Amino acid sequence: MSDPLVTSSSPSIFQRISIAYQKYLDLVVPFPIPRWIGCTVLLLLYFVRVYFLQGWYIVTYALAIYLLNLFIAFLTPKFDPAAAEEDDIEDGPGLPTSSNEEFKPFIRRLPEFKFWLSAIRSILIALFCTFFSLFNIPVFWPILVIYFIMLLVITMRRQIKHMVRYRYLPFSYGKRRYKGKEEAIPSQ
Repeated sequence: MSDPLVTSSSPSIFQRISIAYQKYLDLVVPFPIPRWIGCTVLLLLYFVRVYFLQGWYIVTYALAIYLLNLFIAFLTPKFDPAAAEEDDIEDGPGLPTSSNEEFKPFIRRLPEFKFWLSAIRSILIALFCTFFSLFNIPVFWPILVIYFIMLLVITMRRQIKHMVRYRYLPFSYGKRRYKGKEEAIPSQ
C-alpha cells in the first residue's frame, strides 16, 4: 500500500499550468512595446464589445477606476518624499530636493511589468463579466463618465503637484543620459 502522506514526484496539473504561465511571463518581460500594444488591443476589444452590447457600464467604470489606480501607483515613487518629510526619517532611497544632494534613482511604487500584468488581468476579468447579464446593472452612464472625468482631473492634478513639489519625473523621456568614457580602440 502506498502512504497517503508521500506525494508523487510528478507535478500536478496545477503546478504544470503554473510553470507554463510563469514561463510565458518570463518570455514577454523583455518586450514592453509589444506587451502594451497587446494590452491596448485587448482594451479596444473590450470597448468595442461594450459599445455593441450597449451595457455593462458599471463593469467599465470599475475597470476605469482600477486602471487609474494602477496608473497613479505607477507614477508614484516607492519611497514617498512627503512621508519622509513628515517623519524626518530616511527609510530608503529618496529624491533629491536640492541641486547639491546626491542623485537617487526613481523607483516606482508599481513597476512597469506588474502594471502591465495587473492591467491585462483586469481587462480580461472585465471582458469575462460581459458574458453574464448578472453584471449588466442598469445605470445612467453619462453620470459615470462625468464622475470618472472629475476623478481623473482631481487625481492627476494632485499627482502633478506632487511631482512638481518634489521635482521628479517618472518617465525617462527627456532626461539627460550620460555616456561613460569610451574606451580607446587600439589601432593596428
